[in-house]
Amino acid sequence: MSNRPSETILDLTPPRAAERVSYGAEADHIGDLWLPASARESKPPLLVFFHGGYWRARYDLEHASFACQALAGEEIAVWNVEYRRSEIPGGGWPGTFEDVLAALSYLPRLAELYPLDLQRVVFCGHSAGGHLALWAAAQAARDAVAVPGLRGVLALAPVSDLHAAWERHLSQDAVVGLLGGTPADVGDRYDAASPVCLLPLRVPQALIHGTADPAVPFAMSEQYVSRATAAGDHARLIPLEGYGHFEVIDPWSSIWPVVVKELKRLLAAKA
Repeated sequence: MSNRPSETILDLTPPRAAERVSYGAEADHIGDLWLPASARESKPPLLVFFHGGYWRARYDLEHASFACQALAGEEIAVWNVEYRRSEIPGGGWPGTFEDVLAALSYLPRLAELYPLDLQRVVFCGHSAGGHLALWAAAQAARDAVAVPGLRGVLALAPVSDLHAAWERHLSQDAVVGLLGGTPADVGDRYDAASPVCLLPLRVPQALIHGTADPAVPFAMSEQYVSRATAAGDHARLIPLEGYGHFEVIDPWSSIWPVVVKELKRLLAAKA
């Protein structure tokens, strides 16, 4: 455990993954692959991770490397996926979302190159990445991408409702940059991109969220889980009393074991 504020994880020099794999032609069509040592003997389950940063270019996949490295130490392979963000040519709508689908479509090839058990897959993301993880599961439920071994979604302080993100003007209206306008301008995009509008996802979902999160309101996860369960999904909210936004991706935080526990619970679920 550490007394260091978890938000300072953004300022630390991240560890380097052993493998960086391209899933497409663009510079940001990459993912860092973290393999547990046991992968030499048996194929580990796979966590597909989407980093946060309110979809903006100044935040890339590297700040999530500490969490990915720690999860690989739990005998779980992690693919930390990069994608084109709002200010990057081709990013935003629809490019960011196309990148997510392209990365997931690459999984069979990834499993040809590295020892991975694609019958045990969980999507995970933090903040805006939590939004992408939930959205990805919605696409799998609609057969827009095939991930037959998907066991569930672990969403860490996710932006699960893009209409509410606009109404609350979160991160200086970051969602406008992602979708190219307000709900009045491009309401169909908000509906198509917002996980809460795409329920049910038809896979288990666990949302972990600090009650004192200053970046993504805890109430958003409360409302999402309520609507998901009403739609027939098995969705759980794990509140972290008094915690903020970054503890969930900080392996030195006191609540990190909660993240690991919920991930392993999802991996143990039936596909």
